[in-house]
Amino acid sequence: MKSTNIVWHQGQITKQDRQQLNGHKSAVLWFTGLSGAGKSTLSVAVEKKLYERGIHTYILDGDNVRHGLNKNLGFLPEDRTENIRRIGEVSKLFCDAGIMTLTAFISPYRRDRNMVRALMTDEEFIEIYVKCALDECEKRDPKGLYKKARNGEIIGFTGIDAPYEAPEHPELVIETDRQTLAQSVHEVLHFLEKEGYI
Repeated sequence: MKSTNIVWHQGQITKQDRQQLNGHKSAVLWFTGLSGAGKSTLSVAVEKKLYERGIHTYILDGDNVRHGLNKNLGFLPEDRTENIRRIGEVSKLFCDAGIMTLTAFISPYRRDRNMVRALMTDEEFIEIYVKCALDECEKRDPKGLYKKARNGEIIGFTGIDAPYEAPEHPELVIETDRQTLAQSVHEVLHFLEKEGYI
């Protein structure tokens, strides 16, 4: 049942006030890519470097969010869309709070990522395509999911029997099968510096 008779309650402190207090802009760094591409690893390493520089951060990771907020969702296309919609709304709130938010979700569908982009104002959504060849992701297989998918134990697994729609115009492409973690982190930080986020 949808909520009715609701009105947005405006506070006295704005997003800009919070950013000024923090000393940096807020934005959503949306890491997207195949399972095993290195989204979580990269977001954790980037967050550490940002934290060391005094940047207020928070990571929303796919598996972590499914333990709580989205524990009632599966992996059917409509569930994936709702998963990303909820994360988009939470990310928007974090951005409004003045936080540099890092998200690590496969988020396989362009329309879902574009839906989240549309929630933000210009320049608040930074799509980072964590690009890695499927065969390399399968070699890494940190959770053993590709093996299960290949054995038919998991149906609808992204990259095997469900699609991954690569971003067409991401703000940044990080090729984790061609560069080290340190190089990847440097590339993200350089982008944030160059564009005036930090």
